[in-house]
Amino acid sequence: MLAGCAVSLTLPFSKIRAEAARRIMSIKSFEPQFMKIGLLTAALQELTPREIRDLDPDQAIEDWVAYARELGADNIQLSAALHPSEADIPAEALLDPVANTLDLREPFNKTRARRVLAALNECKIGLSDICYFDNMLHEDPAVRKKKHEFMLRAFDAAVLLGVDAVCGFVGKNQSLSMDQNLRDFEENFIPLLKEAKARGLTYRVEQCPMPGWTVKDSFYNNLAYTPGTWIALHRICEKAGVGNVFRIHYDPSHAILMGQDTRSIFQYLKDTGYDFLIGGFHVKGQVVDARGVAEWGYGGQTVERGDWIGDKPSDRPADQAKAWLKQTVLCEHELPGTARHDPLAYLQNRTVDWLDHQLAARELLRLDVANTHLVVEHEYPKARIQDRDRLKPILQGSIAFIRKIDEAAACMYALQHEVLAAQEIPVQGVGREPYRS
Repeated sequence: MLAGCAVSLTLPFSKIRAEAARRIMSIKSFEPQFMKIGLLTAALQELTPREIRDLDPDQAIEDWVAYARELGADNIQLSAALHPSEADIPAEALLDPVANTLDLREPFNKTRARRVLAALNECKIGLSDICYFDNMLHEDPAVRKKKHEFMLRAFDAAVLLGVDAVCGFVGKNQSLSMDQNLRDFEENFIPLLKEAKARGLTYRVEQCPMPGWTVKDSFYNNLAYTPGTWIALHRICEKAGVGNVFRIHYDPSHAILMGQDTRSIFQYLKDTGYDFLIGGFHVKGQVVDARGVAEWGYGGQTVERGDWIGDKPSDRPADQAKAWLKQTVLCEHELPGTARHDPLAYLQNRTVDWLDHQLAARELLRLDVANTHLVVEHEYPKARIQDRDRLKPILQGSIAFIRKIDEAAACMYALQHEVLAAQEIPVQGVGREPYRS
């Protein structure tokens, strides 16, 4: 001990001071960054009865803003849709009720915007974005024109409400091949993105494949369903000067439906240099039924669904809704926090590992985490209750669950990748690995 002390005393004081300074400089404070927790207003379409909201459309938004405060959300994602009287798809053919919380039969103007912004300010609720989920490449020119005009109205409403993004689908032209759809996208969707750019907006695409959109055999009916097509579409956007407008609103439930896992998707985006593409998140799970997979595989039910009568598609909208058996026969949407999972299901990519999902987002994507929206989407069929009082504690529980999961992931990331890394202390263990087979 004396010898050791003697050696240390022989070190120049300047070196001792430099070493002490280096150690202090290597200390990184613990500063976890949390995402903004929100809720899609389609979670309860009938919060305001239709006979009331049809006469006073913005009452539906005011009611939802107040409800969001009761639920403990920070933000809402405002759902827009063609009114049932204007839609090309009958309500009976839909999997879920029409969610037109934002009613755009009449143009959204400054007077309406002031009313909505006043409600948001009073309840201290933010607005993440406006969403309108529809087939923007519909093969019928007249139907497509109506949808594009509605999307432009959604763009204008977003500007008046001060949000910087609109969320939706790309869709698919059913009369064309997938490769031909790329050209259709370039010729007919790019103009929409140019309109978004002119308004200072980003267009975030959710990647649901929408298998039940058609009674035909196609499973992938939204062109932007997977990273391979995201990148192909983004290259077209870059060529047209709107690459910074096109982004992805990632929903892990759709990845599970297609046998993918979040970490591998995020790693692939990073490997290919497209880790900037994801700009927002839905948190909705998918619980895959192994029995359904055994019966039909991941393509879902292909025959005897009941959407065809004889040798042609049924004329009854309720029969056409059975096209969704391509999806529902093998899985069920999860409202986060409502499902118990066998750990083996995570390894088989048959359910969402929520903690790893949030950790992977921070580890692999280029995100401004504190300004990234994490939006709870409720489509768990058995809990799709059109009763505000019964649904309230269910949504409260799910929002609280997601908030705590995100906080846990943020703390893990800050501790492992910032605090320990700054002091060159290794992280223990391996964790979930991408591409593992």
